[in-house]
Amino acid sequence: MLNQIWQIGIQWILALQSIGSWATGPMQFFTFLGNENFFIFVAPAFFWCIDAGLGIRLGLLIITSSNLNQAFKLAFTGPRPFWIDARVQVLAAETTFGLPSGHAQNAVALWGYLATRVRNGWFWLLSLFLIFMIGLSRIYNGVHFPSDVLVGWLLGALLLLAYIVFEKPVQDWLKNRNPGQQILAALAGSLGLLLINFLILLSLANWTIPPEWLAIAAQTAPHLPPNPLDMSGVVSTAGIFFGLASGWIWLRGRGGFDASGPLLQRVARFLIGLVGVAILWQGLGMVLPRGEALVPFVLRYLRYALVGIWVTGLAPYLFVRLRLAEPHHG
Repeated sequence: MLNQIWQIGIQWILALQSIGSWATGPMQFFTFLGNENFFIFVAPAFFWCIDAGLGIRLGLLIITSSNLNQAFKLAFTGPRPFWIDARVQVLAAETTFGLPSGHAQNAVALWGYLATRVRNGWFWLLSLFLIFMIGLSRIYNGVHFPSDVLVGWLLGALLLLAYIVFEKPVQDWLKNRNPGQQILAALAGSLGLLLINFLILLSLANWTIPPEWLAIAAQTAPHLPPNPLDMSGVVSTAGIFFGLASGWIWLRGRGGFDASGPLLQRVARFLIGLVGVAILWQGLGMVLPRGEALVPFVLRYLRYALVGIWVTGLAPYLFVRLRLAEPHHG
């Protein structure tokens, strides 16, 4: 049954790729709108320059979606199209499992949540268009079957619904806790995300990637050897979840942060903030050891936690001290 679905999906991919290379540029753009790198820019932009409350909600939602998507991938163990058919052109770099599409899932979470907050008919249409095109781009790029995208959209919608339903009850519960308890709750949530993924990984202890997948992948994309059990992304998202939440809790205890202000101030905040992100994310990443052993994982977790703390805590505090922003009033 699954093989039949994959073969039908292959035909859709080949048909889409046959429209010509002129579509590669636009499809790469829409793929970028669902990339981790894009979210690293967009969430801080909302937090520092538009609405801090909206920014923290978006950040936690996207990080949670990304982490759970990795858990779903481990649970389904679905191949990428270019792992099972050498005719598929590979136009994006992917080495993990394919089902469900993280880009499709995160697009529904991000743009769907923004649409519920903006509550404008035109913005709803724009959001639906972007969600569709991001999913379509993943099929065109040869890294997802149509079924991967459909499941991603479905899971993204379910996560979005759950987030909207539980958002206020969780906020109300946290308001009755002191900052220390709130930070412990953030740590528990972060470690819970890690635990879900590692428990699923343990269930795959006897699983091995089919040799035919490896052989075809080596033919279609020798520079992208499949590495579907890599846990580095899981550790990264768990770390940044804790960092975003704890940084925000710390900042609120020191007067908070108002993202309004003149345009030049907002631009200055964004540029200064990105320098900090680059130093912690890329700079420390070049120095600290990498790998899938315990010590590199712990250091990766701490590095991404520091990025989150910088985004929602240290950077806004610096902006206030530099008179580039005001504390939150009200």
